[in-house]
Amino acid sequence: MEPRGMKKWHPFAIMSEQYIGLKEMINKQVEVVQPVLTEEQMEQMNFTLIEALHTNKQVYLTYYNQGQCITEKGFIQFVDFLGDLFIFIDDVFELKNKMRLSDLIDVRFV
Repeated sequence: MEPRGMKKWHPFAIMSEQYIGLKEMINKQVEVVQPVLTEEQMEQMNFTLIEALHTNKQVYLTYYNQGQCITEKGFIQFVDFLGDLFIFIDDVFELKNKMRLSDLIDVRFV
């Protein structure tokens, strides 16, 4: 006797409205609230950002985006503390990404 595996659930994928609704419900369940950082954590992140910018070291960036905490690896190219903006180049596609500093959760060296 062979297990049916995903064949058992395949008919449910045909009803696209239900499939989209289920996907949205699952995404809402895994959403997290943006963490609030202390002054000490923000200061440590600022020092790490400045050091990574000047030494061109690779860093892990953890940031908040639409209910998720995302971690990427890349290089810091530009930091504007007054404009709440930084630019980093991701390691995978080597694309420039503009982000707000207020969305940043953690910065660590690789």
